[in-house]
Amino acid sequence: MIVMNDRIKKVVLVLSGKGGVGKSTVATNLALALTKNNYNTGLMDIDIHGPSVPLILGIEGKKLFSTDKGILPYEYGQKLKVLSIGFLIEDQEAPLIFRGPKKNNIIQEFISNVYWGELDYLIVDCPPGTGDELLAIVQNINNIHGAIVVTTPQKVALSDVIKSVNFLKTLNVPIIGVIENMSGFLCPHCSGRSDIFKSGGGRSMSEKIGVDYLGSIPIDLQMMSSSDEQNSSPHTTNQDVLEILDHMVRRIEHFEEKETIKESL
Repeated sequence: MIVMNDRIKKVVLVLSGKGGVGKSTVATNLALALTKNNYNTGLMDIDIHGPSVPLILGIEGKKLFSTDKGILPYEYGQKLKVLSIGFLIEDQEAPLIFRGPKKNNIIQEFISNVYWGELDYLIVDCPPGTGDELLAIVQNINNIHGAIVVTTPQKVALSDVIKSVNFLKTLNVPIIGVIENMSGFLCPHCSGRSDIFKSGGGRSMSEKIGVDYLGSIPIDLQMMSSSDEQNSSPHTTNQDVLEILDHMVRRIEHFEEKETIKESL
């Protein structure tokens, strides 16, 4: 196991059982919500095959620099530091064809050779699924505070929640909760809501498996749009979404690592 900088107080993983559920959008806006609450925050995008944090934040093409202390993450405003494998890719349209050992080496490099300085929280945007990459992340970070599982209302996504929860349970990773993303669509003109993919599945699934339900985030065009400037606040003006993000922050603050889920799933 690689011991991360002891000046990083707590590490929070954001993961999903499958791709396409808006995991990176949730991770990015959670990090921004933490900075809004005056926490020094790091955001590590280690989704090797689909790094999207630079696009979400409008910082594509930024270069990283190394010192004798390690790689320096990009400073996004005063409270947020960002590291993404996307910064290392020159051709954003070229596929990354890596075998397992190469992926593990990249993950270990990101975990062990980055100088974050003092952080209250490090949010890790994990690769989707429960494969080798996620296993390497969990096995190489010593101070995981907990994990947040992102899902959507569709049945195929909800079924993967149980796989993710079982994965975390097997590796003794505390589960902070489940967030249901893309839960309905907010019209930008009338603010009306339509349940395109249904809603409520995340809540019922969380109750079934005994995991805290953090809330439902609707499809919000503001959150889905990339930022053109260094806006250090969450990318939405919708009060309901802001309240959910704030609830996630409070939950992380007060989460006890000894909290467990039901023994039987």
